[in-house]
This record gives sequence, structure tokens and C-alpha cells, in this order.
Amino acid sequence: MSGQQVGYLRVSTQEQNTQRQLDGVELDKRFEDKASGKDTKRPELERCLSHLREGDVLHVHSMDRLARSLDDLRKLVKDLNARGVVVRFHKENITFTGDDSPMANLLLSMLGAVGEFERTIIRERQKEGIVKAKERGVYKGRKPALTSEQVNALRSRAASGESKALLARDFKISRGTVYKYLNAGIINC
Repeated sequence: MSGQQVGYLRVSTQEQNTQRQLDGVELDKRFEDKASGKDTKRPELERCLSHLREGDVLHVHSMDRLARSLDDLRKLVKDLNARGVVVRFHKENITFTGDDSPMANLLLSMLGAVGEFERTIIRERQKEGIVKAKERGVYKGRKPALTSEQVNALRSRAASGESKALLARDFKISRGTVYKYLNAGIINC
């Protein structure tokens, strides 16, 4: 019995699109993230991994779309193969079944390391660009997550005893950001 043909597509930002990824590949189901590949904590990747069953084939445009970390890439492929899921990377034209040759495993490691290296270089360039922009006085930093009205509402609700987790959900921010706003204010919660 053959399984489903499942696609996983990823771009790093909301402005990018996945049109070129897996173009022409017939899929029964597709999962698409607009998130960094720095780790595996991506909502659609998690849904995809939960969806996959023995006999399924996971199609991914390229290795760096699945993971930018060599450790994450190797773990994902190994875990999927152990569950009976075949992983196919189209750009590299490599398929992993769990019965892979030493050459396929070498390629996975080498190409995965290149993806990880690229991400490190990108982060390095971003940091350098921010330093230069600060020197020129044009770097304004990240846009605040909340408006001043929202911050006042957050502080008021926290002072009345609402849980930080509920506040984070309602304001669509992390609990860490909730604490950042509370600790920056007069109210000590």
C-alpha cells in the first residue's frame, strides 16, 4: 500500500512566496511555513511531522527549506526514516529511505553544513549592517510590539491579577515580552 505524497515548503518572511518550490510535483497534502529555519519550532512543520505516516513520501524543495541546522536536518531525516517515511529533496535530487548509502549520508552532512554556514553568514552580515546603521544614526531598532495604549491596558490587567499567559495570548506576544513591558513600568508584578 502506497502512502501520501506530502510537501513541506518554507520561506523566511511573510513577503516571500513559495511558488517556485515543488512546482510541478503532485502532492496529496502540503504544509507551508513563513518562518526562519533556525530551529524546528515552526507550526506547519510540526503539523506536517504529526501528519506523516509509514509509507508516505515527504517532498521538500531543498535541504535548507527543511532545516538550517545540520543537527536538526539529520535528526528530522533520521526520525522520519525510522517511522517509514521517505524524504525527497528535489533541488539536490537525493532521496532518503533509511537504507541509504554512505555517499547519501555524506551528501546530507555536507549540504546540511553548507545551509548552516549560509545562515551564520547571513546573521553576521545583519549584525554588521546594524552596527553601520547605528554609526550613521539611521538605525531605529525594532518596532515596538505594543502601542502605548496597549501597554497601559496590559499593565492595568496585570495589576488586577490576570495571568501572564492569558495576557500574552490576548496581546499576541510572548510571555517574555509581557514581562519586559511590566518590568519597564512602574507596576511591579
